[in-house]
Amino acid sequence: MIKIRKPGFFTTVQDTGRTGYRDNGVPVSGAMDMFSAVLANRLLDNRDKAAVLEIAMTGPVLEFSEPTHIVMTGAAMHADVNGTAIPHNRVVKIKPGDILSFGKVEKGIRTYIGVKGGIKTKKVLHSRSYFVPVTESGRVAVEQTMEYSAFEGDIENLIEIKIDNDFLFEQEVRVYPGPEFGLLSAEDQDRLEQGSFTVSAQNNRMAYQLEERLSPNEFGIITSATLPGTVQLTPSGKLIVLMRDCQTTGGYPRILQFSERSISVLAQKRAGEEIKLNILR
Repeated sequence: MIKIRKPGFFTTVQDTGRTGYRDNGVPVSGAMDMFSAVLANRLLDNRDKAAVLEIAMTGPVLEFSEPTHIVMTGAAMHADVNGTAIPHNRVVKIKPGDILSFGKVEKGIRTYIGVKGGIKTKKVLHSRSYFVPVTESGRVAVEQTMEYSAFEGDIENLIEIKIDNDFLFEQEVRVYPGPEFGLLSAEDQDRLEQGSFTVSAQNNRMAYQLEERLSPNEFGIITSATLPGTVQLTPSGKLIVLMRDCQTTGGYPRILQFSERSISVLAQKRAGEEIKLNILR
Protein backbone atom coordinates (compact mmCIF):
# COMPACT_ATOMS: atom_id res chain seq x y z
CA MET A 1 0.00 0.00 0.00
CA ILE A 2 0.90 3.67 -0.25
CA LYS A 3 0.88 5.63 3.00
CA ILE A 4 0.42 9.39 2.78
CA ARG A 5 3.02 10.87 5.12
CA LYS A 6 2.36 14.41 3.85
CA PRO A 7 -0.55 15.21 1.52
CA GLY A 8 0.90 18.13 -0.44
CA PHE A 9 -1.10 21.18 -1.50
CA PHE A 10 -3.87 19.45 -3.47
CA THR A 11 -3.32 15.77 -4.27
CA THR A 12 -6.18 13.66 -5.60
CA VAL A 13 -6.83 10.26 -7.14
CA GLN A 14 -8.01 10.53 -10.75
CA ASP A 15 -8.65 8.28 -13.71
CA THR A 16 -10.23 9.00 -17.11
CA GLY A 17 -13.48 10.03 -15.48
CA ARG A 18 -17.02 9.10 -14.58
CA THR A 19 -18.87 8.75 -17.87
CA GLY A 20 -22.53 7.93 -18.47
CA TYR A 21 -24.04 9.88 -15.57
CA ARG A 22 -24.26 13.43 -16.88
CA ASP A 23 -28.01 13.07 -17.37
CA ASN A 24 -28.19 12.76 -13.57
CA GLY A 25 -26.08 15.87 -13.03
CA VAL A 26 -22.85 14.01 -12.18
CA PRO A 27 -19.67 15.69 -13.53
CA VAL A 28 -17.18 13.65 -15.51
CA SER A 29 -14.19 14.58 -13.30
CA GLY A 30 -10.96 12.71 -14.11
CA ALA A 31 -7.43 13.96 -14.70
CA MET A 32 -7.18 17.66 -15.56
CA ASP A 33 -4.22 16.98 -17.86
CA MET A 34 -5.53 13.78 -19.45
CA PHE A 35 -2.57 13.54 -21.82
CA SER A 36 -0.10 13.21 -18.94
CA ALA A 37 -2.28 10.82 -16.92
CA VAL A 38 -2.74 8.46 -19.87
CA LEU A 39 0.96 8.75 -20.73
CA ALA A 40 1.87 7.58 -17.23
CA ASN A 41 -0.33 4.52 -17.62
CA ARG A 42 0.97 3.66 -21.07
CA LEU A 43 4.58 3.84 -19.91
CA LEU A 44 3.65 1.32 -17.20
CA ASP A 45 1.66 -0.87 -19.60
CA ASN A 46 -1.49 -0.15 -17.57
CA ARG A 47 -4.97 0.40 -18.94
CA ASP A 48 -5.53 4.05 -19.85
CA LYS A 49 -8.27 4.25 -17.20
CA ALA A 50 -6.06 3.08 -14.31
CA ALA A 51 -6.13 5.52 -11.39
CA VAL A 52 -3.14 7.81 -10.83
CA LEU A 53 -2.24 10.53 -8.35
CA GLU A 54 -2.75 14.10 -9.56
CA ILE A 55 -0.44 16.51 -7.71
CA ALA A 56 -0.95 20.27 -7.84
CA MET A 57 1.77 22.81 -7.03
CA THR A 58 3.34 21.14 -3.96
CA GLY A 59 3.87 17.39 -3.85
CA PRO A 60 3.14 14.86 -1.12
CA VAL A 61 5.47 12.48 0.72
CA LEU A 62 4.56 8.85 -0.03
CA GLU A 63 5.76 5.61 1.57
CA PHE A 64 5.45 2.35 -0.38
CA SER A 65 5.04 -0.96 1.46
CA GLU A 66 5.22 -3.31 -1.56
CA PRO A 67 7.50 -3.54 -4.60
CA THR A 68 6.19 -1.86 -7.74
CA HIS A 69 7.12 0.47 -10.58
CA ILE A 70 6.12 4.11 -10.84
CA VAL A 71 6.40 6.90 -13.39
CA MET A 72 6.12 10.68 -13.13
CA THR A 73 4.62 12.78 -15.96
CA GLY A 74 3.14 16.24 -16.47
CA ALA A 75 4.54 19.36 -14.82
CA ALA A 76 8.30 19.57 -14.24
CA MET A 77 8.47 18.97 -10.50
CA HIS A 78 11.57 17.77 -8.69
CA ALA A 79 11.08 14.36 -7.07
CA ASP A 80 13.32 11.84 -5.36
CA VAL A 81 13.18 8.32 -3.93
CA ASN A 82 15.09 8.06 -0.64
CA GLY A 83 16.90 11.27 -1.52
CA THR A 84 17.94 10.23 -5.05
CA ALA A 85 16.39 12.27 -7.86
CA ILE A 86 14.19 10.42 -10.34
CA PRO A 87 13.58 11.44 -13.98
CA HIS A 88 10.35 12.43 -15.69
CA ASN A 89 8.66 10.10 -18.18
CA ARG A 90 10.80 7.12 -17.11
CA VAL A 91 9.74 3.99 -15.24
CA VAL A 92 11.33 3.72 -11.79
CA LYS A 93 11.52 0.59 -9.64
CA ILE A 94 10.24 0.89 -6.08
CA LYS A 95 11.21 -1.37 -3.14
CA PRO A 96 9.29 -1.91 0.11
CA GLY A 97 9.91 1.01 2.46
CA ASP A 98 10.89 3.46 -0.28
CA ILE A 99 9.93 7.11 0.30
CA LEU A 100 8.89 9.30 -2.63
CA SER A 101 9.02 13.03 -1.96
CA PHE A 102 8.78 16.18 -4.05
CA GLY A 103 10.35 19.62 -4.30
CA LYS A 104 9.10 22.70 -6.06
CA VAL A 105 7.40 22.70 -9.43
CA GLU A 106 9.53 24.37 -12.10
CA LYS A 107 7.20 24.38 -15.12
CA GLY A 108 3.49 23.71 -15.28
CA ILE A 109 1.26 23.10 -12.29
CA ARG A 110 0.08 19.45 -12.25
CA THR A 111 2.25 16.35 -11.98
CA TYR A 112 1.02 12.75 -12.25
CA ILE A 113 2.31 9.63 -10.51
CA GLY A 114 1.32 6.34 -12.07
CA VAL A 115 1.75 3.01 -10.27
CA LYS A 116 2.00 -0.37 -11.99
CA GLY A 117 -1.53 -1.81 -12.11
CA GLY A 118 -3.09 1.46 -10.92
CA ILE A 119 -4.17 2.74 -7.51
CA LYS A 120 -6.98 0.61 -6.01
CA THR A 121 -9.18 3.09 -4.17
CA LYS A 122 -12.94 2.56 -4.00
CA LYS A 123 -14.87 2.84 -7.25
CA VAL A 124 -18.01 5.01 -7.24
CA LEU A 125 -20.14 4.99 -10.39
CA HIS A 126 -17.41 3.03 -12.20
CA SER A 127 -14.64 5.53 -11.46
CA ARG A 128 -12.07 6.15 -8.73
CA SER A 129 -11.88 9.90 -9.47
CA TYR A 130 -12.23 12.06 -6.40
CA PHE A 131 -15.19 14.45 -6.43
CA VAL A 132 -17.22 15.45 -3.38
CA PRO A 133 -20.10 14.66 -2.84
CA VAL A 134 -19.85 11.64 -5.16
CA THR A 135 -16.81 10.42 -3.22
CA GLU A 136 -16.23 10.81 0.51
CA SER A 137 -12.98 12.72 0.06
CA GLY A 138 -11.94 15.51 -2.28
CA ARG A 139 -8.19 15.11 -1.73
CA VAL A 140 -5.77 12.75 0.02
CA ALA A 141 -5.12 13.20 3.75
CA VAL A 142 -2.16 12.57 6.05
CA GLU A 143 -1.91 8.94 7.25
CA GLN A 144 -4.34 7.79 4.55
CA THR A 145 -3.43 4.50 2.86
CA MET A 146 -4.14 3.38 -0.70
CA GLU A 147 -3.85 -0.12 -2.06
CA TYR A 148 -2.03 -1.25 -5.19
CA SER A 149 -0.98 -4.68 -6.46
CA ALA A 150 2.62 -5.65 -5.69
CA PHE A 151 4.76 -6.07 -8.80
CA GLU A 152 8.27 -7.54 -8.77
CA GLY A 153 8.85 -8.21 -12.45
CA ASP A 154 10.31 -6.05 -15.19
CA ILE A 155 8.52 -3.84 -17.67
CA GLU A 156 9.68 -4.32 -21.25
CA ASN A 157 9.48 -0.63 -22.08
CA LEU A 158 12.27 0.39 -19.68
CA ILE A 159 14.00 1.98 -22.65
CA GLU A 160 15.13 5.51 -23.39
CA ILE A 161 12.40 7.18 -25.40
CA LYS A 162 11.76 10.80 -26.29
CA ILE A 163 8.45 12.07 -24.91
CA ASP A 164 7.29 15.24 -26.65
CA ASN A 165 5.05 17.05 -24.16
CA ASP A 166 6.36 20.55 -24.88
CA PHE A 167 2.94 21.54 -26.24
CA LEU A 168 1.59 21.43 -22.66
CA PHE A 169 3.61 24.52 -21.80
CA GLU A 170 2.93 26.57 -24.93
CA GLN A 171 0.61 29.58 -25.11
CA GLU A 172 -1.58 28.37 -27.95
CA VAL A 173 -4.79 26.49 -27.25
CA ARG A 174 -6.99 25.03 -29.98
CA VAL A 175 -10.69 25.81 -29.71
CA TYR A 176 -13.81 25.46 -31.83
CA PRO A 177 -16.75 27.86 -32.21
CA GLY A 178 -19.45 27.01 -29.67
CA PRO A 179 -23.23 26.86 -30.30
CA GLU A 180 -23.66 30.56 -29.45
CA PHE A 181 -20.47 31.87 -31.11
CA GLY A 182 -22.61 33.58 -33.75
CA LEU A 183 -24.16 35.87 -31.13
CA LEU A 184 -20.84 37.71 -30.77
CA SER A 185 -20.18 40.96 -32.59
CA ALA A 186 -17.49 40.99 -35.27
CA GLU A 187 -15.37 43.07 -32.88
CA ASP A 188 -15.57 40.47 -30.10
CA GLN A 189 -14.87 37.63 -32.53
CA ASP A 190 -11.74 39.48 -33.66
CA ARG A 191 -10.76 40.06 -30.03
CA LEU A 192 -10.93 36.33 -29.37
CA GLU A 193 -8.82 35.48 -32.40
CA GLN A 194 -6.21 38.21 -32.17
CA GLY A 195 -5.79 38.91 -28.46
CA SER A 196 -4.20 37.08 -25.56
CA PHE A 197 -5.95 36.11 -22.33
CA THR A 198 -4.58 35.88 -18.81
CA VAL A 199 -5.44 33.06 -16.40
CA SER A 200 -7.13 34.53 -13.33
CA ALA A 201 -6.36 33.52 -9.76
CA GLN A 202 -9.95 32.26 -9.77
CA ASN A 203 -9.17 28.81 -11.15
CA ASN A 204 -9.72 25.28 -9.91
CA ARG A 205 -10.85 21.85 -11.08
CA MET A 206 -14.33 23.22 -11.85
CA ALA A 207 -13.41 26.21 -14.02
CA TYR A 208 -10.73 28.69 -15.06
CA GLN A 209 -11.67 32.35 -15.31
CA LEU A 210 -9.80 34.69 -17.68
CA GLU A 211 -8.89 38.27 -16.76
CA GLU A 212 -9.73 40.00 -20.04
CA ARG A 213 -13.38 40.52 -20.95
CA LEU A 214 -15.53 40.83 -24.03
CA SER A 215 -18.34 43.38 -24.36
CA PRO A 216 -21.19 43.36 -21.81
CA ASN A 217 -24.22 41.59 -23.25
CA GLU A 218 -27.79 40.43 -22.70
CA PHE A 219 -27.44 37.03 -24.37
CA GLY A 220 -29.65 34.92 -22.12
CA ILE A 221 -30.15 31.32 -23.28
CA ILE A 222 -32.25 28.42 -22.06
CA THR A 223 -30.22 26.23 -19.68
CA SER A 224 -28.30 23.87 -21.96
CA ALA A 225 -25.71 21.11 -21.84
CA THR A 226 -22.08 21.95 -21.06
CA LEU A 227 -18.89 19.90 -21.24
CA PRO A 228 -15.35 20.13 -19.92
CA GLY A 229 -13.74 22.71 -22.19
CA THR A 230 -16.91 24.73 -22.81
CA VAL A 231 -16.24 28.50 -22.68
CA GLN A 232 -19.14 30.43 -21.15
CA LEU A 233 -19.70 34.18 -21.55
CA THR A 234 -21.34 36.01 -18.64
CA PRO A 235 -23.46 39.20 -19.04
CA SER A 236 -20.49 41.27 -17.82
CA GLY A 237 -18.28 39.87 -20.60
CA LYS A 238 -16.27 37.52 -18.36
CA LEU A 239 -14.96 34.32 -19.94
CA ILE A 240 -15.22 31.09 -17.93
CA VAL A 241 -13.58 27.90 -19.19
CA LEU A 242 -15.25 24.85 -17.66
CA MET A 243 -12.89 22.10 -16.49
CA ARG A 244 -13.15 18.44 -15.46
CA ASP A 245 -15.37 18.91 -12.37
CA CYS A 246 -17.75 21.32 -14.11
CA GLN A 247 -21.53 21.31 -13.91
CA THR A 248 -23.45 19.45 -16.60
CA THR A 249 -25.71 22.35 -17.68
CA GLY A 250 -25.57 26.15 -17.69
CA GLY A 251 -27.47 29.25 -18.76
CA TYR A 252 -24.60 31.33 -20.15
CA PRO A 253 -23.85 31.35 -23.91
CA ARG A 254 -21.35 28.67 -24.94
CA ILE A 255 -19.16 30.65 -27.31
CA LEU A 256 -16.18 28.29 -27.65
CA GLN A 257 -15.22 24.67 -26.99
CA PHE A 258 -11.64 23.68 -26.07
CA SER A 259 -10.24 20.54 -27.69
CA GLU A 260 -9.24 17.67 -25.40
CA ARG A 261 -5.59 18.52 -26.04
CA SER A 262 -6.17 22.14 -25.08
CA ILE A 263 -7.90 21.25 -21.79
CA SER A 264 -4.63 19.56 -20.82
CA VAL A 265 -2.67 22.66 -21.88
CA LEU A 266 -4.88 24.98 -19.80
CA ALA A 267 -4.64 22.58 -16.83
CA GLN A 268 -0.88 23.27 -16.74
CA LYS A 269 -1.29 27.07 -16.61
CA ARG A 270 -1.08 29.03 -13.38
CA ALA A 271 -2.52 32.44 -12.49
CA GLY A 272 -0.91 35.24 -14.49
CA GLU A 273 0.10 33.10 -17.47
CA GLU A 274 -1.31 33.95 -20.90
CA ILE A 275 -2.97 31.86 -23.58
CA LYS A 276 -3.74 32.59 -27.22
CA LEU A 277 -6.81 31.10 -28.86
CA ASN A 278 -6.47 29.28 -32.19
CA ILE A 279 -10.08 29.07 -33.37
CA LEU A 280 -10.48 26.12 -35.75
CA ARG A 281 -13.35 26.57 -38.21
